[in-house]
Amino acid sequence: MDEKNMLNTEAEANLEETEGFVEEYSENSRDYGDDNVKDTKDVGSYDADDIQVLEGLQAVRKRPGMYIGTTSSRGLHHLVYEIVDNSVDEALAGFCTHIEVSINPDNSVTVSDNGRGIPVGINHKTGLNAVEVVYTILHAGGKFGGGGYKVSGGLHGVGASVVNALSSWLEVTVKQNGKVYRTRFEDGGKTKEKLHEIDTCPEKETGTSVTFLPDPSIFQETTVFEYDIIKQRLREMAFLTKGLKITLRDYRIGDDTIPGGLIEDVRENVFCYEGGIKEYVLYLNKSKTPLYNDVLYFDGTKNNVYVEVALQHNDAYNVSEYSFVNNINTPEGGMHLAGFHNAVTKTFVAYARKNNIIKDSDPNLSGEDIREGMTAIVSVKVEDPQFEGQTKQKLGNIEARGAVDSIVSEKLTYYLEQNPAVAKLICEKALLAQRAREAARKARDLTRRKTALETMSLPGKLADCSDKDPKKCEIFLVEGDSAGGSAKSARSRATQAILPLRGKILNVEKAREDRIYANEEIKAMITAFGTGIHDEFDIEKLRYDKIIIMTDADVDGAHIDTLMLTFLYRFMPELIRQGHVYLAMPPLYKLEKNKKVWYAYSDEELNRILNEVGRDNNNRIQRYKGLGEMDPEQLWETTMDPERRILKRVNIDEETESEVDLTFTTLMGDQVEPRREFIEQNARFVQNLDI
Repeated sequence: MDEKNMLNTEAEANLEETEGFVEEYSENSRDYGDDNVKDTKDVGSYDADDIQVLEGLQAVRKRPGMYIGTTSSRGLHHLVYEIVDNSVDEALAGFCTHIEVSINPDNSVTVSDNGRGIPVGINHKTGLNAVEVVYTILHAGGKFGGGGYKVSGGLHGVGASVVNALSSWLEVTVKQNGKVYRTRFEDGGKTKEKLHEIDTCPEKETGTSVTFLPDPSIFQETTVFEYDIIKQRLREMAFLTKGLKITLRDYRIGDDTIPGGLIEDVRENVFCYEGGIKEYVLYLNKSKTPLYNDVLYFDGTKNNVYVEVALQHNDAYNVSEYSFVNNINTPEGGMHLAGFHNAVTKTFVAYARKNNIIKDSDPNLSGEDIREGMTAIVSVKVEDPQFEGQTKQKLGNIEARGAVDSIVSEKLTYYLEQNPAVAKLICEKALLAQRAREAARKARDLTRRKTALETMSLPGKLADCSDKDPKKCEIFLVEGDSAGGSAKSARSRATQAILPLRGKILNVEKAREDRIYANEEIKAMITAFGTGIHDEFDIEKLRYDKIIIMTDADVDGAHIDTLMLTFLYRFMPELIRQGHVYLAMPPLYKLEKNKKVWYAYSDEELNRILNEVGRDNNNRIQRYKGLGEMDPEQLWETTMDPERRILKRVNIDEETESEVDLTFTTLMGDQVEPRREFIEQNARFVQNLDI
């Protein structure tokens, strides 16, 4: 979860261009350093000459968000994934067994594989060598037919050329036919060195090595790669590609600009999983208590779709399921996930009926009941995948649904017949879930927001705002009545709502839905937001554009933040995915000198201010222990005023969402040892810890 994306309202407009996959830049366009795409005419001009044709890689540099989603840290790391995906495609084709990724001392990245190597001959359609075609022409590659790849993740042929376009320089080295070739591009994809032979190598050695340095004029927020972010993605790729070895190294020894601080020696991780997605399920369940020892694994091919499914239940209540197509994460699911759900539901219902676990007069178990506490990976390989939307988030191939449904139904039925003890455990857990779901349904009916047909009103302690346009409104979730009182006095009544919460809310990681609906604080939030939760969630009913968690800047406040984020992630994750959830940033210090006031939000900022104003006895420095210590005027000007405040926006990186899931389970679940290990590994990164 990326909490480093710190925004204030004034800066937010300037960052709009990095937020979507398709974005218009008409108002706040940036000059990315390419003279060919600068606007030189008057703003009011619009004639035939104003219609621009962006040639080559100019379009990528002009609108990078259309190709990598954002030019923030997430987009920066996406460059690495694009190159790695090409190497993984070689592995899926059966020609690559080892990929090496290195973060170099100058913060460039090298991705090397032992695949076939990009062809070095001339492409007769363009008159260019094939390497130059791949790295300088959009929608060019070996993945559009012709037998180069049967299945691949790099579908649009833009990955390599986009990385080139957004780099200060990029070098490609190819080993093929006993020779080593190299080419170099600079200044956003311009060919600096034509492909040429630089050495010889053994005939059997083949492969491709790509090194690139991101362009700081594009990635203005940061060009520093984070080792842990790349590590999580590469681990996932290794799980999904059985037997593929992926090595990650970080050579930035002694560099204090690296997130996490100085490293004294080369960091290295090697990922290789012969068990593939079976090991993935075990990894995701390592902080949970499995309901049974087996990891159920089914695979097979039907209608030219190769299907792999692995699943295991645990004693928790949340469902953790992840779906992939040609190793591409599909966070919105699609046909393959629909086929999996249908197969699991009908197979367990049939088994429970046949074995009198549910009687003839009893209602059927629902899919939601059966999947409670399930961790599952659904991975399919499709020759011609069709995705809904540009972002490849939902699979549309109807044949994938039938293939998954057929293979899982057949093999799951056989497994349950051969393992009745496991089948009984799952069915009994599902029956408990069914009863809890019915209790939750009754409780849920009492929490719905008042409409023409319902009588439930908004929470009494909610100080709502007067403006009814959700896009203009925000709600502060405030710890305690004291801080809530200050916030109510400080707020802008037109657009800012205040919901005081009493103490620490229920840890939803350890509770079923019926208990959650019985919790007064959670009921108040659900009612105030208006969206509902789980299957009833509707983002269109959201009453506030920003949901701002505002707690004390101490350990207890951080714990409450975590409890709140756990609830939102488990029950309303789309609020986070669509950028509606924020953490307020109250100051840690107030500094007064000569009737002037400064606020510091970290120890580093306090030291900087002291260096500027001088360190002497005339400074009176106040350390804020809680929001209640601030009067309404101070709370407004430091934490609530949209013109001056700082907010942290909470994001989910969909490409590594399984790691987010695992982190919540580790921190908030029942298992003590994984939590101890997490704290030991990450304690050195904690700043401003107030014990």
